[in-house]
Amino acid sequence: QVQLVESGGGSVQAGGSLRLSCAVSGVTDTSDYRGWFRQAPGKEREGVAAIHPTGRTAYYPDSVKGRFTISRDNAKNTVYLQMNDLEPGDTAMYYCAAGWTSGGTWPPFGSSDYKYWGQGTQVTVSS
Repeated sequence: QVQLVESGGGSVQAGGSLRLSCAVSGVTDTSDYRGWFRQAPGKEREGVAAIHPTGRTAYYPDSVKGRFTISRDNAKNTVYLQMNDLEPGDTAMYYCAAGWTSGGTWPPFGSSDYKYWGQGTQVTVSS
C-alpha cells in the first residue's frame, strides 16, 4: 500500500520559515518526479515545487521562486520543502505528490499527472 505522509506544517508569522517533509512508503522506485502542491479554501490546487528524480533540477512558479526550495533524499524516500520568508498568501493545505506520469504537462505542476498523494499538512501564516 502506497503512503505519503506529510509533516512539518504549523502556524508562523509573516517572514518566518517552515520545513515540510514527505515520507513515502510502499513505492521503492524513486525514478519519478515528485512535487508539492497547495490548496487554499475556495481556490484550485496549485503546484509550488517539483523535483527531478536525481534531485539536481527543481521547478517553481514565480509566486514562490526564491523563497521555497524542494529537495529529496532517495535513500530515505523522502521529499522536503523548505519555505522561507512566508507570506499570508502562502496559507493553505500543502500536499506532496509522487508518481508523475511521463508526458504530462510541463513544467510538472499538473495535479492530474501525479499518481500518489498525501493527506496534507496545514500551513498558516499570520501578518
